[in-house]
Amino acid sequence: MMADAYRRVGQIKTEAEFRAHLAAIGVDLPMDERILSAADGSPLAEPMTIGSVTVGNRWCIHPMEGWDGTPEGMPDEHTLYRWRNFGLSGAKLIWGGEAVAVQHDGRENPNQLLYRPENTDGFRQLHDTLVAAHRDRFGTTDDLLVGLQLTHSGRFSRSNDKAKLTPLVAYRHPMLDARVGDVTVLSDDAIGQMIDNYIATAKMAHTVGFRFVDIKHCHGYLGHEFLSAYDRPGPYGGDLRGRTQFMRQIIEGVRAECPGLMIGVRLSVFDMPPFHPRETDRRGEPDDYPTASPYPAFGCRRDDPLTIDLTEPIALLELMRDELKVDLVNLSAGSPYYNPHIQRPAYYPPSDGYLPPEDPLVGCARQIHAVRELKQRVPGLPMVGTAYTYFQEYLPHIAQAVVRDAWVDFVGVGRLVLSYPDLPADCLETGALRNVKKLCRTFSDCTTAPRSGLVSGCYPLDEHYKALPEAQQVKSAKIQIRQRLRSK
Repeated sequence: MMADAYRRVGQIKTEAEFRAHLAAIGVDLPMDERILSAADGSPLAEPMTIGSVTVGNRWCIHPMEGWDGTPEGMPDEHTLYRWRNFGLSGAKLIWGGEAVAVQHDGRENPNQLLYRPENTDGFRQLHDTLVAAHRDRFGTTDDLLVGLQLTHSGRFSRSNDKAKLTPLVAYRHPMLDARVGDVTVLSDDAIGQMIDNYIATAKMAHTVGFRFVDIKHCHGYLGHEFLSAYDRPGPYGGDLRGRTQFMRQIIEGVRAECPGLMIGVRLSVFDMPPFHPRETDRRGEPDDYPTASPYPAFGCRRDDPLTIDLTEPIALLELMRDELKVDLVNLSAGSPYYNPHIQRPAYYPPSDGYLPPEDPLVGCARQIHAVRELKQRVPGLPMVGTAYTYFQEYLPHIAQAVVRDAWVDFVGVGRLVLSYPDLPADCLETGALRNVKKLCRTFSDCTTAPRSGLVSGCYPLDEHYKALPEAQQVKSAKIQIRQRLRSK
Protein backbone atom coordinates (compact mmCIF):
# COMPACT_ATOMS: atom_id res chain seq x y z
CA MET A 1 0.00 0.00 0.00
CA MET A 2 1.19 3.47 -0.84
CA ALA A 3 0.30 7.02 0.18
CA ASP A 4 0.02 8.42 -3.34
CA ALA A 5 -1.59 11.65 -2.15
CA TYR A 6 1.62 12.82 -0.50
CA ARG A 7 4.94 13.78 -1.97
CA ARG A 8 7.74 11.37 -1.14
CA VAL A 9 10.73 12.87 0.66
CA GLY A 10 13.13 11.05 -1.68
CA GLN A 11 11.73 13.02 -4.62
CA ILE A 12 12.73 16.34 -3.03
CA LYS A 13 16.25 17.15 -4.23
CA THR A 14 17.39 20.19 -2.25
CA GLU A 15 17.16 21.61 1.23
CA ALA A 16 15.45 24.74 -0.13
CA GLU A 17 12.87 22.61 -1.94
CA PHE A 18 12.21 20.61 1.21
CA ARG A 19 11.83 23.77 3.25
CA ALA A 20 9.30 25.06 0.70
CA HIS A 21 7.41 21.77 0.84
CA LEU A 22 7.14 21.98 4.63
CA ALA A 23 5.72 25.48 4.33
CA ALA A 24 3.25 24.33 1.67
CA ILE A 25 1.78 21.66 3.94
CA GLY A 26 1.73 23.95 6.97
CA VAL A 27 4.66 22.44 8.87
CA ASP A 28 6.78 24.94 10.78
CA LEU A 29 10.14 23.55 11.87
CA PRO A 30 13.65 25.01 12.18
CA MET A 31 16.06 23.67 9.61
CA ASP A 32 19.74 24.19 8.82
CA GLU A 33 20.93 24.72 5.28
CA ARG A 34 23.64 22.05 5.44
CA ILE A 35 24.84 19.15 7.53
CA LEU A 36 27.58 20.15 9.95
CA SER A 37 30.40 17.93 11.09
CA ALA A 38 31.75 18.05 14.62
CA ALA A 39 34.67 20.09 13.31
CA ASP A 40 32.20 22.56 11.80
CA GLY A 41 30.49 23.05 15.16
CA SER A 42 27.48 20.77 14.83
CA PRO A 43 25.09 21.17 17.78
CA LEU A 44 24.74 17.39 17.66
CA ALA A 45 28.41 17.05 18.64
CA GLU A 46 27.96 18.93 21.92
CA PRO A 47 28.37 16.80 25.06
CA MET A 48 25.74 16.81 27.81
CA THR A 49 26.11 15.60 31.38
CA ILE A 50 23.46 13.21 32.67
CA GLY A 51 23.97 12.01 36.20
CA SER A 52 27.59 10.99 36.51
CA VAL A 53 28.18 10.59 32.75
CA THR A 54 29.10 13.26 30.24
CA VAL A 55 27.42 11.90 27.12
CA GLY A 56 29.58 12.61 24.08
CA ASN A 57 26.98 13.83 21.58
CA ARG A 58 23.26 14.42 21.06
CA TRP A 59 22.39 11.34 19.01
CA CYS A 60 20.31 8.61 20.65
CA ILE A 61 19.36 5.12 19.45
CA HIS A 62 15.80 4.14 20.34
CA PRO A 63 14.94 0.65 21.58
CA MET A 64 13.67 -1.76 18.91
CA GLU A 65 12.40 -5.30 19.35
CA GLY A 66 13.67 -7.86 16.87
CA TRP A 67 11.48 -10.89 17.55
CA ASP A 68 14.76 -12.77 17.32
CA GLY A 69 15.55 -13.97 20.83
CA THR A 70 15.41 -17.62 21.81
CA PRO A 71 12.28 -19.16 23.34
CA GLU A 72 14.11 -18.97 26.67
CA GLY A 73 14.56 -15.22 26.27
CA MET A 74 18.25 -15.15 25.35
CA PRO A 75 19.74 -13.11 22.47
CA ASP A 76 20.64 -14.94 19.26
CA GLU A 77 22.97 -14.02 16.39
CA HIS A 78 20.48 -11.52 14.93
CA THR A 79 20.12 -9.77 18.28
CA LEU A 80 23.87 -9.50 18.64
CA TYR A 81 24.14 -8.22 15.05
CA ARG A 82 21.74 -5.36 15.79
CA TRP A 83 23.38 -4.44 19.07
CA ARG A 84 26.81 -4.42 17.45
CA ASN A 85 25.43 -1.96 14.91
CA PHE A 86 24.07 0.21 17.72
CA GLY A 87 27.62 0.42 19.05
CA LEU A 88 28.99 1.29 15.62
CA SER A 89 26.38 3.99 15.02
CA GLY A 90 28.32 6.80 16.62
CA ALA A 91 25.43 7.73 18.91
CA LYS A 92 26.57 8.23 22.49
CA LEU A 93 23.19 7.51 24.11
CA ILE A 94 21.81 4.01 23.58
CA TRP A 95 18.29 3.88 24.95
CA GLY A 96 17.73 0.35 26.04
CA GLY A 97 18.63 -1.51 22.84
CA GLU A 98 15.21 -3.13 22.98
CA ALA A 99 12.43 -3.99 25.41
CA VAL A 100 13.14 -6.79 27.89
CA ALA A 101 10.17 -8.50 29.52
CA VAL A 102 10.44 -8.68 33.30
CA GLN A 103 8.34 -11.87 33.43
CA HIS A 104 7.15 -14.51 30.99
CA ASP A 105 3.51 -13.39 30.71
CA GLY A 106 4.67 -9.90 29.76
CA ARG A 107 6.44 -10.94 26.55
CA GLU A 108 5.16 -9.20 23.44
CA ASN A 109 6.09 -12.32 21.49
CA PRO A 110 7.57 -15.72 22.37
CA ASN A 111 11.00 -14.56 21.15
CA GLN A 112 11.22 -11.35 23.13
CA LEU A 113 14.19 -11.02 25.43
CA LEU A 114 13.21 -12.13 28.92
CA TYR A 115 14.88 -11.71 32.27
CA ARG A 116 15.51 -14.90 34.18
CA PRO A 117 18.50 -15.37 36.48
CA GLU A 118 19.89 -17.99 34.10
CA ASN A 119 19.81 -15.45 31.25
CA THR A 120 22.18 -13.04 32.94
CA ASP A 121 25.19 -14.00 30.84
CA GLY A 122 23.19 -13.38 27.67
CA PHE A 123 22.50 -9.80 28.72
CA ARG A 124 26.14 -9.34 29.64
CA GLN A 125 27.08 -10.54 26.15
CA LEU A 126 24.66 -8.05 24.58
CA HIS A 127 26.07 -5.16 26.60
CA ASP A 128 29.67 -6.12 26.02
CA THR A 129 29.15 -6.66 22.27
CA LEU A 130 27.77 -3.14 21.86
CA VAL A 131 30.42 -1.51 24.03
CA ALA A 132 33.30 -3.38 22.38
CA ALA A 133 32.09 -2.39 18.90
CA HIS A 134 31.89 1.25 19.98
CA ARG A 135 35.36 1.17 21.56
CA ASP A 136 36.91 -0.44 18.50
CA ARG A 137 35.34 2.12 16.17
CA PHE A 138 35.64 5.32 18.24
CA GLY A 139 38.48 4.62 20.67
CA THR A 140 36.67 5.24 23.96
CA THR A 141 33.47 4.45 25.81
CA ASP A 142 33.98 6.98 28.59
CA ASP A 143 31.32 9.20 27.03
CA LEU A 144 28.92 6.37 26.10
CA LEU A 145 25.68 5.88 28.08
CA VAL A 146 23.92 2.55 27.57
CA GLY A 147 20.66 1.52 29.24
CA LEU A 148 18.24 -1.40 29.18
CA GLN A 149 14.48 -1.00 28.64
CA LEU A 150 12.25 -2.96 31.03
CA THR A 151 8.67 -3.77 30.12
CA HIS A 152 5.49 -5.76 30.52
CA SER A 153 3.49 -5.82 27.29
CA GLY A 154 0.15 -5.92 29.08
CA ARG A 155 -2.71 -5.67 26.58
CA PHE A 156 -0.39 -6.71 23.75
CA SER A 157 1.25 -9.75 25.35
CA ARG A 158 1.78 -12.81 23.16
CA SER A 159 3.87 -14.81 25.56
CA ASN A 160 3.29 -18.32 24.16
CA ASP A 161 2.04 -17.98 20.58
CA LYS A 162 2.99 -15.31 18.03
CA ALA A 163 -0.54 -15.42 16.63
CA LYS A 164 -2.47 -15.35 19.91
CA LEU A 165 -2.79 -12.42 22.28
CA THR A 166 -2.95 -13.15 26.00
CA PRO A 167 -3.86 -9.65 27.22
CA LEU A 168 -3.27 -8.62 30.82
CA VAL A 169 -4.65 -5.15 31.43
CA ALA A 170 -4.85 -2.41 34.02
CA TYR A 171 -8.54 -1.80 33.33
CA ARG A 172 -11.33 -2.55 30.87
CA HIS A 173 -11.18 -0.20 27.89
CA PRO A 174 -14.33 0.66 25.90
CA MET A 175 -12.57 0.36 22.52
CA LEU A 176 -9.29 -1.51 22.87
CA ASP A 177 -10.77 -4.59 24.56
CA ALA A 178 -12.61 -5.48 21.36
CA ARG A 179 -9.34 -5.38 19.43
CA VAL A 180 -7.51 -7.89 21.61
CA GLY A 181 -10.21 -10.32 22.75
CA ASP A 182 -10.74 -11.63 26.26
CA VAL A 183 -8.74 -9.61 28.75
CA THR A 184 -7.65 -10.31 32.31
CA VAL A 185 -7.56 -7.34 34.66
CA LEU A 186 -4.47 -7.60 36.84
CA SER A 187 -5.05 -7.76 40.59
CA ASP A 188 -3.21 -5.49 42.99
CA ASP A 189 -1.30 -8.52 44.29
CA ALA A 190 -0.21 -9.48 40.76
CA ILE A 191 0.97 -5.92 40.18
CA GLY A 192 2.97 -6.01 43.40
CA GLN A 193 4.76 -9.18 42.27
CA MET A 194 5.41 -7.62 38.88
CA ILE A 195 7.00 -4.58 40.52
CA ASP A 196 9.35 -6.94 42.36
CA ASN A 197 10.28 -8.45 38.98
CA TYR A 198 11.04 -5.01 37.54
CA ILE A 199 13.39 -4.40 40.45
CA ALA A 200 15.06 -7.81 40.04
CA THR A 201 15.59 -7.15 36.31
CA ALA A 202 17.09 -3.74 37.08
CA LYS A 203 19.52 -5.36 39.53
CA MET A 204 20.63 -7.75 36.79
CA ALA A 205 21.10 -4.86 34.34
CA HIS A 206 23.23 -2.99 36.87
CA THR A 207 25.31 -6.10 37.56
CA VAL A 208 26.23 -6.69 33.89
CA GLY A 209 27.20 -3.08 33.24
CA PHE A 210 24.19 -1.08 32.03
CA ARG A 211 24.32 2.49 33.34
CA PHE A 212 20.56 3.07 33.41
CA VAL A 213 17.26 1.27 33.06
CA ASP A 214 14.16 2.54 31.30
CA ILE A 215 10.85 1.94 33.06
CA LYS A 216 8.80 1.78 29.85
CA HIS A 217 5.58 3.85 29.81
CA CYS A 218 4.76 4.17 26.12
CA HIS A 219 2.93 2.77 23.10
CA GLY A 220 -0.03 1.13 24.83
CA TYR A 221 2.00 -1.33 26.89
CA LEU A 222 1.17 -1.84 30.55
CA GLY A 223 3.10 1.07 32.07
CA HIS A 224 1.49 3.45 29.60
CA GLU A 225 -1.95 1.97 30.23
CA PHE A 226 -1.75 2.69 33.96
CA LEU A 227 -1.54 6.40 33.15
CA SER A 228 -5.13 6.28 31.85
CA ALA A 229 -6.57 3.98 34.55
CA TYR A 230 -8.95 6.71 35.73
CA ASP A 231 -11.66 4.27 36.79
CA ARG A 232 -9.52 1.52 38.28
CA PRO A 233 -10.33 1.17 41.99
CA GLY A 234 -7.61 0.88 44.60
CA PRO A 235 -4.05 2.20 44.76
CA TYR A 236 -3.17 1.94 41.05
CA GLY A 237 -5.91 4.09 39.54
CA GLY A 238 -7.98 7.21 39.99
CA ASP A 239 -6.15 10.51 40.25
CA LEU A 240 -2.70 11.12 38.80
CA ARG A 241 -1.10 10.09 42.08
CA GLY A 242 -2.78 6.71 41.87
CA ARG A 243 -2.16 6.27 38.15
CA THR A 244 1.57 6.82 38.71
CA GLN A 245 1.77 4.48 41.70
CA PHE A 246 3.07 1.67 39.47
CA MET A 247 5.87 3.88 38.16
CA ARG A 248 6.70 5.32 41.55
CA GLN A 249 6.95 1.95 43.30
CA ILE A 250 9.24 0.56 40.62
CA ILE A 251 11.52 3.61 40.67
CA GLU A 252 11.64 3.75 44.46
CA GLY A 253 12.48 0.04 44.59
CA VAL A 254 15.22 0.33 41.99
CA ARG A 255 16.71 3.31 43.81
CA ALA A 256 16.81 1.32 47.06
CA GLU A 257 18.31 -1.82 45.53
CA CYS A 258 20.62 -0.30 42.92
CA PRO A 259 22.28 2.88 44.17
CA GLY A 260 24.19 4.47 41.32
CA LEU A 261 21.96 3.03 38.59
CA MET A 262 20.34 5.85 36.63
CA ILE A 263 16.67 5.73 35.69
CA GLY A 264 14.98 6.78 32.48
CA VAL A 265 11.37 6.64 31.33
CA ARG A 266 10.22 6.33 27.72
CA LEU A 267 6.80 7.96 27.71
CA SER A 268 3.97 8.38 25.23
CA VAL A 269 3.13 11.98 26.05
CA PHE A 270 -0.16 11.95 24.17
CA ASP A 271 -2.48 9.35 22.73
CA MET A 272 -5.54 9.25 20.50
CA PRO A 273 -8.30 6.69 19.83
CA PRO A 274 -7.64 3.73 17.55
CA PHE A 275 -7.77 4.19 13.78
CA HIS A 276 -8.94 1.78 11.07
CA PRO A 277 -8.70 1.71 7.25
CA ARG A 278 -11.59 3.44 5.50
CA GLU A 279 -13.41 1.04 3.18
CA THR A 280 -13.29 3.31 0.15
CA ASP A 281 -9.56 3.96 -0.06
CA ARG A 282 -7.86 2.26 2.95
CA ARG A 283 -6.86 5.60 4.48
CA GLY A 284 -6.90 5.73 8.24
CA GLU A 285 -9.81 7.23 10.11
CA PRO A 286 -10.61 7.17 13.84
CA ASP A 287 -12.96 4.58 15.23
CA ASP A 288 -16.21 5.93 16.59
CA TYR A 289 -15.43 6.53 20.23
CA PRO A 290 -18.07 6.64 22.98
CA THR A 291 -19.15 10.11 24.01
CA ALA A 292 -21.44 9.26 26.90
CA SER A 293 -18.50 9.15 29.30
CA PRO A 294 -14.97 10.62 29.29
CA TYR A 295 -12.60 8.72 27.03
CA PRO A 296 -9.75 6.91 28.86
CA ALA A 297 -6.47 8.05 27.35
CA PHE A 298 -3.43 10.00 28.53
CA GLY A 299 -2.35 13.34 27.09
CA CYS A 300 -5.54 14.18 25.19
CA ARG A 301 -8.85 15.77 26.03
CA ARG A 302 -11.17 13.18 27.47
CA ASP A 303 -14.20 14.87 25.90
CA ASP A 304 -12.39 15.20 22.55
CA PRO A 305 -9.63 12.57 22.39
CA LEU A 306 -8.43 13.69 18.95
CA THR A 307 -7.15 16.88 20.62
CA ILE A 308 -3.83 16.87 22.50
CA ASP A 309 -3.88 18.09 26.11
CA LEU A 310 -0.44 18.20 27.75
CA THR A 311 -1.68 19.25 31.22
CA GLU A 312 -1.13 15.84 32.81
CA PRO A 313 2.06 15.03 30.89
CA ILE A 314 3.54 18.28 32.23
CA ALA A 315 2.50 17.33 35.76
CA LEU A 316 3.97 13.85 35.31
CA LEU A 317 7.29 15.16 34.01
CA GLU A 318 7.45 17.58 36.96
CA LEU A 319 6.83 14.62 39.28
CA MET A 320 9.65 12.69 37.59
CA ARG A 321 12.05 15.61 37.83
CA ASP A 322 11.24 16.88 41.33
CA GLU A 323 10.12 13.87 43.35
CA LEU A 324 11.27 10.73 41.58
CA LYS A 325 14.58 12.25 40.42
CA VAL A 326 14.37 10.53 37.04
CA ASP A 327 17.61 11.14 35.16
CA LEU A 328 16.33 11.30 31.57
CA VAL A 329 13.16 10.80 29.54
CA ASN A 330 12.49 9.68 25.98
CA LEU A 331 9.26 11.16 24.60
CA SER A 332 7.08 9.40 22.06
CA ALA A 333 3.32 9.23 21.36
CA GLY A 334 0.46 6.88 20.56
CA SER A 335 0.77 3.17 19.82
CA PRO A 336 1.94 1.06 16.86
CA TYR A 337 -1.05 -1.24 17.42
CA TYR A 338 -3.97 1.11 17.04
CA ASN A 339 -2.80 4.50 15.70
CA PRO A 340 0.65 3.96 14.11
CA HIS A 341 0.58 7.13 11.99
CA ILE A 342 0.57 9.06 15.28
CA GLN A 343 3.44 7.05 16.74
CA ARG A 344 5.66 6.26 13.75
CA PRO A 345 4.80 8.22 10.57
CA ALA A 346 5.43 6.23 7.39
CA TYR A 347 4.77 6.61 3.66
CA TYR A 348 4.41 2.84 3.24
CA PRO A 349 2.49 1.48 6.23
CA PRO A 350 2.62 -2.17 7.31
CA SER A 351 0.74 -4.33 4.85
CA ASP A 352 -2.06 -5.02 7.31
CA GLY A 353 -2.34 -1.37 8.33
CA TYR A 354 -3.96 1.70 6.84
CA LEU A 355 -2.74 4.40 4.51
CA PRO A 356 -1.71 7.60 6.30
CA PRO A 357 -4.61 10.03 6.75
CA GLU A 358 -2.18 12.97 6.65
CA ASP A 359 1.22 13.73 5.17
CA PRO A 360 3.58 11.82 7.47
CA LEU A 361 5.62 14.99 7.90
CA VAL A 362 2.65 16.46 9.76
CA GLY A 363 2.84 13.59 12.23
CA CYS A 364 6.56 14.15 12.72
CA ALA A 365 6.02 17.83 13.41
CA ARG A 366 3.18 17.09 15.86
CA GLN A 367 5.54 15.11 18.09
CA ILE A 368 8.40 17.58 17.75
CA HIS A 369 6.23 20.54 18.73
CA ALA A 370 4.78 18.65 21.70
CA VAL A 371 8.29 17.89 22.96
CA ARG A 372 9.28 21.51 22.47
CA GLU A 373 6.40 22.63 24.70
CA LEU A 374 7.30 20.05 27.34
CA LYS A 375 10.96 21.09 27.22
CA GLN A 376 9.95 24.70 27.83
CA ARG A 377 7.50 23.86 30.59
CA VAL A 378 9.71 21.33 32.43
CA PRO A 379 13.31 22.56 32.18
CA GLY A 380 16.13 20.67 33.82
CA LEU A 381 15.01 17.19 32.75
CA PRO A 382 17.09 15.77 29.86
CA MET A 383 14.74 14.88 26.99
CA VAL A 384 15.09 12.68 23.90
CA GLY A 385 12.82 13.40 20.93
CA THR A 386 11.17 10.95 18.55
CA ALA A 387 9.72 10.90 14.98
CA TYR A 388 12.80 11.97 13.00
CA THR A 389 13.41 9.00 10.69
CA TYR A 390 10.81 10.10 8.14
CA PHE A 391 12.80 13.28 7.37
CA GLN A 392 15.29 11.01 5.57
CA GLU A 393 17.89 13.15 3.68
CA TYR A 394 16.90 16.16 5.75
CA LEU A 395 16.96 14.50 9.16
CA PRO A 396 20.34 16.03 10.12
CA HIS A 397 19.22 19.49 8.97
CA ILE A 398 16.18 19.36 11.27
CA ALA A 399 18.04 17.63 14.10
CA GLN A 400 20.81 20.21 14.26
CA ALA A 401 18.32 23.06 14.38
CA VAL A 402 16.03 21.67 17.08
CA VAL A 403 18.99 20.90 19.36
CA ARG A 404 20.56 24.31 18.74
CA ASP A 405 17.24 26.02 19.48
CA ALA A 406 16.78 23.95 22.67
CA TRP A 407 13.59 22.29 21.49
CA VAL A 408 15.05 19.00 22.69
CA ASP A 409 18.33 17.68 24.14
CA PHE A 410 18.84 14.49 22.10
CA VAL A 411 17.53 13.37 18.72
CA GLY A 412 16.50 9.74 18.74
CA VAL A 413 16.41 7.42 15.73
CA GLY A 414 14.98 3.92 15.51
CA ARG A 415 14.01 2.28 12.19
CA LEU A 416 16.71 4.30 10.46
CA VAL A 417 19.44 2.47 12.35
CA LEU A 418 18.31 -0.87 10.95
CA SER A 419 19.15 0.23 7.41
CA TYR A 420 21.84 2.91 7.95
CA PRO A 421 23.33 2.34 11.41
CA ASP A 422 26.32 4.65 11.02
CA LEU A 423 24.39 7.75 9.92
CA PRO A 424 25.21 9.61 13.17
CA ALA A 425 28.92 8.88 12.71
CA ASP A 426 28.84 9.96 9.06
CA CYS A 427 27.20 13.27 9.95
CA LEU A 428 29.61 14.11 12.76
CA GLU A 429 32.75 12.93 10.98
CA THR A 430 32.14 14.18 7.45
CA GLY A 431 29.14 16.53 7.46
CA ALA A 432 27.51 14.34 4.82
CA LEU A 433 25.38 11.26 4.30
CA ARG A 434 27.85 8.89 2.72
CA ASN A 435 25.28 6.20 1.92
CA VAL A 436 21.99 7.80 0.91
CA LYS A 437 20.83 4.52 -0.63
CA LYS A 438 20.68 3.07 2.88
CA LEU A 439 18.25 5.69 4.19
CA CYS A 440 15.07 4.23 5.64
CA ARG A 441 12.21 4.99 3.25
CA THR A 442 9.65 3.62 5.75
CA PHE A 443 8.82 0.52 3.70
CA SER A 444 7.65 -0.97 7.04
CA ASP A 445 8.99 -4.47 6.37
CA CYS A 446 10.54 -4.27 9.84
CA THR A 447 6.94 -4.20 11.13
CA THR A 448 5.28 -6.42 8.54
CA ALA A 449 7.77 -9.20 9.34
CA PRO A 450 6.93 -9.55 13.05
CA ARG A 451 3.21 -9.09 12.28
CA SER A 452 3.69 -12.26 10.21
CA GLY A 453 5.63 -14.03 12.97
CA LEU A 454 9.07 -13.43 11.43
CA VAL A 455 12.31 -11.86 12.59
CA SER A 456 12.24 -8.07 12.34
CA GLY A 457 14.85 -6.29 10.26
CA CYS A 458 15.36 -4.12 7.18
CA TYR A 459 14.83 -6.70 4.44
CA PRO A 460 14.92 -4.21 1.53
CA LEU A 461 18.24 -2.52 2.41
CA ASP A 462 20.31 -4.63 4.83
CA GLU A 463 22.31 -7.45 3.23
CA HIS A 464 22.17 -9.39 6.50
CA TYR A 465 18.39 -9.67 6.25
CA LYS A 466 18.22 -9.90 2.47
CA ALA A 467 20.14 -13.16 2.72
CA LEU A 468 17.76 -14.77 5.21
CA PRO A 469 15.07 -17.26 4.16
CA GLU A 470 12.63 -14.94 5.92
CA ALA A 471 13.15 -12.32 3.18
CA GLN A 472 11.05 -14.31 0.73
CA GLN A 473 8.52 -15.06 3.45
CA VAL A 474 8.09 -11.33 4.08
CA LYS A 475 7.40 -10.78 0.37
CA SER A 476 4.89 -13.62 0.35
CA ALA A 477 3.20 -12.35 3.50
CA LYS A 478 2.79 -8.88 1.98
CA ILE A 479 1.21 -10.37 -1.16
CA GLN A 480 -1.20 -12.49 0.87
CA ILE A 481 -2.23 -9.60 3.08
CA ARG A 482 -2.81 -7.33 0.07
CA GLN A 483 -4.93 -10.00 -1.61
CA ARG A 484 -6.96 -10.42 1.56
CA LEU A 485 -7.49 -6.67 1.85
CA ARG A 486 -8.58 -6.37 -1.78
CA SER A 487 -11.13 -9.17 -1.28
CA LYS A 488 -12.88 -7.32 1.53
